[in-house]
Amino acid sequence: MDKQWEQEAIRQGRAFMMSVCGSPEEQSYESDQDKKLPQPPLCKAPMTDSAASLPRDFDRLEMEGDVFHMLMSRQSARSYTQEPMTLRELSFLLYMSQGIKEISGNGYATRRTVPCGGARHPFETYLLVQNVEGLAAGTYHYLPLTHSLERLDAVPREEIPSLMVRTMFGQGWTSRSNVIFYWSFTGYRAEWRYGPFAHKINLIDMGHVGENLYLACAALGLGACGVGYYNQKLCDEIFRLDGENEFTVYTQTVGRVKPKDGEKPDYMRLIKELDLS
Repeated sequence: MDKQWEQEAIRQGRAFMMSVCGSPEEQSYESDQDKKLPQPPLCKAPMTDSAASLPRDFDRLEMEGDVFHMLMSRQSARSYTQEPMTLRELSFLLYMSQGIKEISGNGYATRRTVPCGGARHPFETYLLVQNVEGLAAGTYHYLPLTHSLERLDAVPREEIPSLMVRTMFGQGWTSRSNVIFYWSFTGYRAEWRYGPFAHKINLIDMGHVGENLYLACAALGLGACGVGYYNQKLCDEIFRLDGENEFTVYTQTVGRVKPKDGEKPDYMRLIKELDLS
């Protein structure tokens, strides 16, 4: 790797992370929203005519512990048993990570289960499903306005593990996932309001989405692992993204894990006894 290129890339990365609030450019900027240009859609329209409603009776799911125990037990899991997940479990994960609670401001914004700058929520959720009861193997797109799932393409069950690994640049452990979540960024949904200042905060917002999925998985006793090393071109291709106005920004594997033997840890006692000195 060229050292000069490396140093310049680091410099640009650091500059991207710095706040621009209060800068002359930010103070004088006029967004498309300020210009009264038409607002982009709150969500992407269905891509097919195959949408099916997802179950919403989450009270029938067995949850593990309270928020404290979910936060303490949450960890990245890369070893999955390949036992099936239920459709209700997947429905819960989708709603907890991108579900809509209400539409506010006469159609101006969606209020969701995750925070987002300006309530723009510029992300779309796509799935590569391998082992979920009631769902055929293949690629899917989540429709949050109706809490439904549309199948994009059927993929032979035996081809799913290889496709999972190829989307993750050869990371073989991903092939045992029940399902992999792929999130895209639909640029103009946020840029309409924030223009060139949208992208840093939207990457932070993507972290909110990923953490909600982690916690939702912890609540159900499932395993999850966020993955930033993915094949951009292939992920965009299999979900029919143009790679410019909409493109993949993050992925997360999900799968069933072996229950831990013995009694659950007393996390409060462990915290009180913790000494890292």
